[in-house]
Parts: sequence; C-alpha cells; structure tokens
Amino acid sequence: QVQLVESGGGLVQAGGSLRLSCAASGRTFSHYAMGWFRQAPGKEREFVAAIDWSGATTYYTDSVKGRFTISRHNAEKSVYLQMNSLKPEDTAVYYCAARRQGWLLSYSDSMTQASFNSWGQGTQVTVSS
Repeated sequence: QVQLVESGGGLVQAGGSLRLSCAASGRTFSHYAMGWFRQAPGKEREFVAAIDWSGATTYYTDSVKGRFTISRHNAEKSVYLQMNSLKPEDTAVYYCAARRQGWLLSYSDSMTQASFNSWGQGTQVTVSS
C-alpha cells in the first residue's frame, strides 16, 4: 500500500491556475492507477480525473475537460493535476488516491471511489470570483 501526500492547493482568482502534486511512498507506485477527487462544502466527494499506471490512459469528469490535466512521473513517484481557467465552482478539498489495479477499464471504472485503496489527506483549493 502506498502513502500519499498532496500539496499545491491555495487561493486563486477565477481564471487563474494551480498545479496540485501528490507524492507517494512505496516501491510499487508505478503499478498503481492514480486518481484525483474533490469534495466541496456540503457535497459528496466526486471524481475529477484518473490516469493508468503507464500514463497512456486518462479520464476526466465533464466539468473539467479541457481545463485540467492529470499526469504522472513514476520515477519521482508523483502524480500531478494542472488546473487552468479555474472557476469558483472548482472550490473544494482535492484528494489524491491510488489503486492496485493499474489499468483503467472505462470512465465508470475510473470514477469508482471504492476501487481506490489509498487516500491522501487532501489539499484545499479556493477560487474567488
């Protein structure tokens, strides 16, 4: 199992950008699929993006397509979420997650939170209007 630590959150104006990072510990990081989820105040946690073990396959929720990019660097045991053109509705705590099944079968497979085995503590992103 991997341990995950997110960083890079903060306060930004609408239209701005942030890059979230997630650092993982453990020898088998490159075997894991990785995901980003978020939880806004008073709402359930929701899927944002996922990437397979190789970085070749990615999925995004519709609301972030064209604005967010998920990527990974296996040698550095890190996954990233580049967020551009941020909107106030992107305000949430963002969580990094890992799952031992390294491939992504489909969008519905990727967004299933129960399939992710390890979670970070979250990082706050606040977008002001």
